[in-house]
Amino acid sequence: MPYFFDYIVIKVKGYYMKITSTNNELIKEIAKLLQRKYRDKSGLFLIEGEKCIAEALEYGIKFEHLFVQEGYDKFNYKNIIETTEAILSKLSDTKTAPKCVAVGKQVHYEWNSNYQKVILLENIKDAGNLGTIIRTSCAFNVDAIILYGDTVDLYNPKCVRAAVGNLWKVPVFHIDKFDELKRICKDYTPISTLPKSDKSVWLDDFLPPEKFMVMFGTESEGLSDELKGYAEQFGKSITIRMSDKVESLNLSISAGIILYKLFN
Repeated sequence: MPYFFDYIVIKVKGYYMKITSTNNELIKEIAKLLQRKYRDKSGLFLIEGEKCIAEALEYGIKFEHLFVQEGYDKFNYKNIIETTEAILSKLSDTKTAPKCVAVGKQVHYEWNSNYQKVILLENIKDAGNLGTIIRTSCAFNVDAIILYGDTVDLYNPKCVRAAVGNLWKVPVFHIDKFDELKRICKDYTPISTLPKSDKSVWLDDFLPPEKFMVMFGTESEGLSDELKGYAEQFGKSITIRMSDKVESLNLSISAGIILYKLFN
């Protein structure tokens, strides 16, 4: 074992350890995963809470470590590190410490041209919105998600929590360059989501093609001119019909409405 533990107990299958000091070197290293640069460097991320951890285990996410509060016995997992509330708090960015925290390995996918229904999220900054959209995407059988441009980290702890155990149920891809997007998605009809204009049609009047990509931008700025022009040239633009008393909807709400209509 490369780190100091208070003690190690060997079980019939596996072992459990105990750490009580917040200055433990392993705890210091894992706490760094709250920062994106360490997640990117290590390929690891944090998973909090019983439901998310149980879903991750069920879907075969590989764990480096599983920490549980003293006396917490909810997982049939071979190697568990028993620890304190103070340490679990150090491994979380929430006000209330979770009962359990796992260190998982990030999942990477290869693009599959058989994907039929795809969504693209451009420059999304709110990790909670991203996690909620991922959860909604799973509910309506989205085949793949593209994170385009300067979008928040998929493995941001807030995103992982908001996805509620659905983060690994749909393939997610990062694309930074427009040329790469056009190459990968050349067979998809691009559909932009816009406020009502002469260039858009109402969502409830729109019938999607067999293979398409719906593109969402930020609430404040919407889609970039580059992506709007892409949809105008090769696809369609759609608008949610709503009261003129409201200027716009929350991004995750808009995505939920559109996914229900086009993907259900």
